[in-house]
Amino acid sequence: SWVLAIVGLVLVVRAALIPIFVKQIKSQRNMMLVQPELQKLQKKYKGKTDRDSRERMAKEQMELYKRTGSNPLSSCLPLLLQMPIFMGLFFVLNDAQQNKAGVGLLTQALAQSFSSAEIFGAQLSDTFFGSEELNVKVIAGIMIVLMSASQFITQKQIMAKNQNPDVQNSQFMQTQKILLYVLPFVFLISGLTFPLGVMTYWLVSNFWTMGQQFVVIRNMPTPGSPAFKEREARLIK
Repeated sequence: SWVLAIVGLVLVVRAALIPIFVKQIKSQRNMMLVQPELQKLQKKYKGKTDRDSRERMAKEQMELYKRTGSNPLSSCLPLLLQMPIFMGLFFVLNDAQQNKAGVGLLTQALAQSFSSAEIFGAQLSDTFFGSEELNVKVIAGIMIVLMSASQFITQKQIMAKNQNPDVQNSQFMQTQKILLYVLPFVFLISGLTFPLGVMTYWLVSNFWTMGQQFVVIRNMPTPGSPAFKEREARLIK
């Protein structure tokens, strides 16, 4: 029941974040469309390292973002909004291990119940490094692999299907390529120290993101991208 409660929490939070996600998609799309103008701006100030040139370039860049409604940090917003929940679950499980009551309706008895609840025989409060049980390490290892793989697949499908070939060499795309490998690595390292209850939330959230991204790429692809051409072919057919 506690595992199902965590899954339900994911569904409620991610459903509430759908408007933010739509804004994120629009901003990312604008970021891709604005890349040719950004490249022209970078060529314009290439080799100019004086203070005035850097300030003019920064000003023109901000004006370009404002005019096109794009935001380089938009892709991080949904994750940042979920961080308080990650931390909340972490501290609830940590306090429950020490027989501490939670906030509001989470009494000491319920906190202990949460801490001792199991998923496939492993307690939700257990961590990969914090338990000697082989069962815990196997389940934690599987969850870490699934979290990293789902994050990689989500980022890969964006780059492979939802990017305009004309901006493949832009700075924005170079950042996306770095994130393709950095984010799964972050999940790998974090998963080794996080309780199974927190990882359950994270894993279900990743699966939501992967499915949500698939639907968006299929139905609202970036103009000029391979996914856009596939959608045009389906509509013609």
